Amino acid sequence: MVRQLLVTDPAKNDIREIVRWSLKEFGAAAALRYSDLIEQVFRDLRDDAKLPGSKERIELLPGVRTYHLRCSRDHVGGKRVMEPRHLVAYRIREDGVIEVARVLHDSRDLVLHLPA
Repeated sequence: MVRQLLVTDPAKNDIREIVRWSLKEFGAAAALRYSDLIEQVFRDLRDDAKLPGSKERIELLPGVRTYHLRCSRDHVGGKRVMEPRHLVAYRIREDGVIEVARVLHDSRDLVLHLPA
């Protein structure tokens, strides 16, 4: 089932910062690969919001799920990101829309960065 996906402003800011950092640290090709991987994650979530690799995170907030970018790494054509370090925090709203709250580094404390 393909669902609508809504990327919140904080998540959009996260993505911009991730790509900017990748560009600065690893160059344009790496930044493009990471951006492509994030887009693939969004396609995968649209197809199945509870896909293998996604985790329900009730300890964070009811209804919150996370999905690590590495789980979609093999779905991207071309050269792949070797060690993605980010995860998507999202929820499936009552209307079926997938709402992406944040895209955060996997070392971050999610509780501090998720909206109430």
